[in-house]
Amino acid sequence: MRAVVTVTGKDSTGIIAKVSNFLWEKGANIEDISQTILGEYFAMIMIVDVSNAKEELAVLASECAAMGKQIGMSIYMQHEDIFNAMHNV
Repeated sequence: MRAVVTVTGKDSTGIIAKVSNFLWEKGANIEDISQTILGEYFAMIMIVDVSNAKEELAVLASECAAMGKQIGMSIYMQHEDIFNAMHNV
C-alpha cells in the first residue's frame, strides 16, 4: 500500500533528513520524492510504501502531523487512492 506525504513550511536545515529518518524508523520506504524551495518556503511531496510499516496508516498520519509540528512544518499523509481521488475531479 502506498501513501502520499506532503511537507510544507518555512525552509530550514535538515527537513528532508528529519522526515526521511522518521519514515524509516516507522518502517516506511520512500519510493519517489520531489522538493523545492519557493522563496523562503519549503515544499516536498513523497510517494511512500507503507506495506511494511510498524503501524496502521491512520496512526502514521497522526504521528507525521505531530512530528511536523515539532519541526515547524505541516506534514500530511494520506492513502494514495484518496490523494488521487481528491486531485482528479
